[in-house]
Amino acid sequence: MGPPPWLHWIERRLPSANLVVLRGRRCVLIDTGCSSDVDDTLGHLRTAGIEPADIDLVVNSHHHSDHVGGTRFFQSQFGLPIAASAIEADAINRRDPDACDAVYLDQPIEPYWVDELLHHDDTIDLGDRALRVLHLPGHSPGNLAFYDPMDEVLVAGDVVHATDVAWVDVARGGRQALETARASVERLCTLPVRWACSGHGPPMDEPAKAFDAAIRRYDQWLGDVKRAAWHGCKRILAFRLMLLPGLPRAQAAEYLLDCPWFAAYSQEVFGVAPQEFVAPLLEEMVRSKAAYWENDRLYATTPFRKPADGWMRGIPWPADWPAGGRTSA
Repeated sequence: MGPPPWLHWIERRLPSANLVVLRGRRCVLIDTGCSSDVDDTLGHLRTAGIEPADIDLVVNSHHHSDHVGGTRFFQSQFGLPIAASAIEADAINRRDPDACDAVYLDQPIEPYWVDELLHHDDTIDLGDRALRVLHLPGHSPGNLAFYDPMDEVLVAGDVVHATDVAWVDVARGGRQALETARASVERLCTLPVRWACSGHGPPMDEPAKAFDAAIRRYDQWLGDVKRAAWHGCKRILAFRLMLLPGLPRAQAAEYLLDCPWFAAYSQEVFGVAPQEFVAPLLEEMVRSKAAYWENDRLYATTPFRKPADGWMRGIPWPADWPAGGRTSA
């Protein structure tokens, strides 16, 4: 089966997450994509006959920049209310320097404010149906998915994907982070799900198979946490290469040594000084075809939309975001 008529779904290229709109008597946008893609997001919505004024609520599945980067735009330009996990919203609204993993991952995010706090078993009301909010941590502390029991449809966020699993931060969370992510997928196995979509990649026409594959992948990583760490390092760096875009060879070591995630992975997982981990990671990026060198510049291999010059127009780091309510977001 494909998506039900009340769910509008579009697979998007990185650096943005997929577009999901839930339509009933109320209209809900799930995630806003990267801030470099706000014009693309608007174009997709309008092609589907959806104007920002038609949207009643924006719901963020979790706090990473590929999902929430456009949130400030929709909030400031159209006055749309924002809902998100209470766990992550607290850090965002307090302007915690570590909010959204922005500094840790070196993924700038423009300031926004969360109006509605979501908890496990809350509902997203569309007027003629209600989707159940599922708190499924692992990829992030407040990672959310949304389940419609009427049509047995799941909007999975980054809990699980059709052909891959999401990044899990074993540098800070260790083996427990993998166990948490695995347990979240196991909880999905208890639900009758006929069709699912996630934040990245194609839909899941056979969700049970995707869930089973994810559990097997986590089991492999639990047997060798360093495999999960390599997956994570390559994911983080490849994504940043899309936003830069590319990284000059002469600046690669300086850039990596300035990244908190790089120091954490090298020291906490691989047990080496960050300086000693630069060459192995760059070599692995190329060996695994996650990136390639061209004219002494490292580029991400995965197809992506190149951000326009000057795409980051706001305040990029949470420590500098203005305090206060949504009027100062």
